[in-house]
Amino acid sequence: MGTLKRNAMKLYAFVATFITACLSFAAYADQPIIIKFSHVVAVDTPKGKAAVYFKRLAEEKTKGRVRVEVYPNSQLYKDKEELEALQLGSVQMLAPSLAKFGPLGAKEFEVFDLPYLFDDYAALHRVTEGAIGQGLLKKLDSKGIVGLAFWDNGFKQMSANKPLHMPADFRGLKLRIQSSKVLDAQMRALGATPQVMAFSEVYQALQTGVVDGTENPASNFYTQKMHEVQKYLILSDHGYLGYAVIVNKQFWEELPPDIRAQLQDAMKDATRYANAIAAVENSTALEAVRKSGKTQVIVLMPEEKKAWKKALIKVHQDSGSRVGKDLLQSIYKETGFNPAKL
Repeated sequence: MGTLKRNAMKLYAFVATFITACLSFAAYADQPIIIKFSHVVAVDTPKGKAAVYFKRLAEEKTKGRVRVEVYPNSQLYKDKEELEALQLGSVQMLAPSLAKFGPLGAKEFEVFDLPYLFDDYAALHRVTEGAIGQGLLKKLDSKGIVGLAFWDNGFKQMSANKPLHMPADFRGLKLRIQSSKVLDAQMRALGATPQVMAFSEVYQALQTGVVDGTENPASNFYTQKMHEVQKYLILSDHGYLGYAVIVNKQFWEELPPDIRAQLQDAMKDATRYANAIAAVENSTALEAVRKSGKTQVIVLMPEEKKAWKKALIKVHQDSGSRVGKDLLQSIYKETGFNPAKL
């Protein structure tokens, strides 16, 4: 009886351990998958609103199996740090500006920094939503990154503490840029000195005179309160600022296939939303800048914009070897752009 009792006790202990393990596994399985989505702009910008919209859609479509935690305004990482954080798995999702991929080794993305490359959103979307855009996103695979979508912010305006009507007005100015060889060449072609700086540091740099001005869509300019420390905003529409929504490749590939499909569906809807509100948000922000009375808004005359374009022809001519001549020509063909008209 003693032996039987000991065996019964062992069996009981084994069953109890097995049940506990099963319950623990079930409890673990019920835990939602967390996606940390970090970005560097304010909540009330096109990207900020689109990130929140994606969060809602992702959680609805997966019925709570995924929880998206959105961290705006560089709460987790500055824009110089966030790509490394993604590759290390510290965050799962980002939407960095397209200029950020050049320093990562994907120089082709700097093609979007070329001045006056796109006349309007229609021309832009023929590139980002077509084969060219998908080919660019695919180039991120080798970096441990999956590219999911392109999101618009909008067309950029110049700002400074002096009016900038002609290229000669740029001489001697220090202007903040993102880390991009194309943007560096753009500012030098206009006669300014480019200063690479994290987005989160720009307001203070403008306030203290470390830099004299910068370039931004109106939504970023207003939500970061740059209108409080810049006297002039010049409506140049000289360049495009957009984002690539990206995810850590290992994390993405380890997701259950049904969850991955639901997230892709949510991203498609969020992308339509992001791109639909971009122009509206920038228009609203520009009106708010005007109403503030703190920044004078300058509309370039046709002959002034022509002078800007003429000064910037060289940037296109010199950037082919960096971004890829074939890529550049394919974008020209898709959009009907003719650099000779700059």
